[in-house]
Amino acid sequence: MATVVAFHAHPDDEVILTGGTLARAAAAGQRVVVVVATDGRVHDDDPVRLDELQASANLLGVHRVACLGYADSGYGPVFPPDPPGRTRFARADVEEAAQRLAEILREEDAELLLGYQRNGGYGHRDHVQVHHVGKRAAELAGTPRVLEVTMPREALLRAGNLARLLRLPPPYEPDVVRTAYAPRATITHRIDVRRFARQKRDALLAHRSQTAGLPVWSAVLRRVPPRAFALVLGREWFVDPQIPPGRVRRDIFE
Repeated sequence: MATVVAFHAHPDDEVILTGGTLARAAAAGQRVVVVVATDGRVHDDDPVRLDELQASANLLGVHRVACLGYADSGYGPVFPPDPPGRTRFARADVEEAAQRLAEILREEDAELLLGYQRNGGYGHRDHVQVHHVGKRAAELAGTPRVLEVTMPREALLRAGNLARLLRLPPPYEPDVVRTAYAPRATITHRIDVRRFARQKRDALLAHRSQTAGLPVWSAVLRRVPPRAFALVLGREWFVDPQIPPGRVRRDIFE
């Protein structure tokens, strides 16, 4: 039994970016651990999202959930000051944060760490920090492999165009998508997670505080059958920075 640790910035990232892959690994008998850098709270009066994370993880078959304890840094041009007694993750000392994550990697004897690309996917400051902290933690713990979560940029552009035609909010603004994630030709792993579409959908809906703020998408998620959900979100993608692009692998342990 191998152990995979998925390192994410916030609660709900684990299911949006890797939910199907984690469910697939758990179903195959692998040990699955999710670590989030933050509790998802930008402001002290924001809802505590760690219970939602645990509910999502239970649906995906995750064996352990941990939080490094940092505050959410927020998205956008305004970088709020640190709240009393807490450090925003994007301001955290990389070495200190990496030591916290490396301790978990050692405890779990992890064979594989899932992290983020240098651009943080779409440029979120916490996602960029995940890349730096995850990379350093793998070095400290001697974790042999790191895969970087991504999506094909071309597919996101098409999804945005379709959303606008249907008068739905696009997943990302056009100026963000142009440099987001990775070109398809650079992706090394494409994972088929269609069998786990129902789990992924239900795990996403477990993040009630987030889906409540997107009533249109929440309604769509609740009504769409799993087969239709699988057509749209039935693949997940990764880049292995240690191998050249070319042949696409079908399993994260390949």
